[in-house]
Amino acid sequence: MKRFDRLERIRRMDPVRDAPEIYRLSAAFEFPWDYARALELALYRTYAVPSIGRLLAETAELTDRTQKRYDDTVLLLDTVVEHGFAAEEGRTAIRRINQMHRSYDISDDDMRYVLSTFVVMPRRWIDAYGWRRLSRHEIVATTEYYRTLGRHMGIPDIPETYEEFEALLDAYEQAHFAWDERARQVSDATLGLMASWYPRPVAPLLRTATLALLDEPLLRAFRYQAPGAATASLVRRAVRARGRVVRLLPPRSAPHFARQNWEVKGYPNGYQVAGLGTRPVPGLGGCPARHRDASSADALE
Repeated sequence: MKRFDRLERIRRMDPVRDAPEIYRLSAAFEFPWDYARALELALYRTYAVPSIGRLLAETAELTDRTQKRYDDTVLLLDTVVEHGFAAEEGRTAIRRINQMHRSYDISDDDMRYVLSTFVVMPRRWIDAYGWRRLSRHEIVATTEYYRTLGRHMGIPDIPETYEEFEALLDAYEQAHFAWDERARQVSDATLGLMASWYPRPVAPLLRTATLALLDEPLLRAFRYQAPGAATASLVRRAVRARGRVVRLLPPRSAPHFARQNWEVKGYPNGYQVAGLGTRPVPGLGGCPARHRDASSADALE
């Protein structure tokens, strides 16, 4: 197989009908490292919305059990990518996601915003740092994939196109990004987790490199001092250089799913999808369970 053969295969597929398969090819074969980083960034930037950041702090999952919460989130989302929406594994993963979310009073607006980060941030990251830009087929397929996930989660009024998702994300962040002390605690814990994956002497350098990849509104919301222009430029050039090197490598012959990422450390002896995630009790560190449209999310239970 040549470097662009898989892209040609994707372009011969229907981006709506074949959206799950196109997304799987893109995320597990073409850009597994980039999708991992982009989705980390997608989830991380949601903390800068105080209603989201405060809730995550109140649950203590991302401050006291940071690695486990990271692992569970990655593995639940990854299960759907690997097995699909119709497979028992995928249905179980979505059921667990819904069970957790329903224990808290999360607004539909916040849910739509989080969904928009999954659609928009991978495209922005890969176009900036990947070994090639995403094709229009991949952009449409990614949009349709997450529209399907959103419907299974019972999220109403889901945007229909990538451009609508992007407009939603930008407008929501402009309106809602703000300083919150509890959200900053969640952010600090997440940066600490990322640093813990590497030898201790390089942890400060990793933190600086991570901050160099964040945009100015995000840095301002968390009140982080931005790295110097030279540092930011160096870090971004280094990540782009990685993409250019990958472009010269042979195409991946086997899929790499997020469960295979070395950053996932909490289940050395394996896991059951039904056992992933938290089981919050309504009224204990949470809010009354909310009820979503039975025609969508409840159909999986």
